[in-house]
Amino acid sequence: MKKITMILLLALPCCLRAQVVEKMLKGVEMPISMELDGKNLELNGMGLRTKVVFKVYIAGLYLEKSSSDGMAIAASEQIKRIELVFLRSVNGPEVAEAIAKGFAANAGDALPALKDRVAKFKTLIPDVKKGDKLVFIYRPGAGLEAQANGKTTGTIEGKDFADALFRVWLGEHPADKALKTGLLGFK
Repeated sequence: MKKITMILLLALPCCLRAQVVEKMLKGVEMPISMELDGKNLELNGMGLRTKVVFKVYIAGLYLEKSSSDGMAIAASEQIKRIELVFLRSVNGPEVAEAIAKGFAANAGDALPALKDRVAKFKTLIPDVKKGDKLVFIYRPGAGLEAQANGKTTGTIEGKDFADALFRVWLGEHPADKALKTGLLGFK
């Protein structure tokens, strides 16, 4: 018995030093940090997107510099990554149209200049099934890359476009206020 107690006591400091490497929300795990293009990105927050009573997806926001200011994040010149993990199957055009409505609600006077790029963006969104991932990555100077399940579906040029896209979730009129709160929530 003394031997088991001694082993457990010796193992305790190792357990206490172990860091949490993932966060979980509604069964979806996301790493708390990742490397992208040689930069370390931290999970700023996670949130649940609901539509009426349906749970649609879990989103995770990754940033070089964490913040709780949605508008500042959207306007920031840093690598930004948002990952959507779907909890149900949704047609690509429905996802694209919901995001396009977010552009209309948050782009303000910039919307006319974004119109053609929003139309192109909508073509980059495929149908999704439960467990599928859509990822949008803004790289300064390179534009916004769209990915579906790890494969690039296209790139949209312009910081103005990326700023408007991130305002869909983080702007004054977000797609889902509780989701916005979650994305801004880890401090």
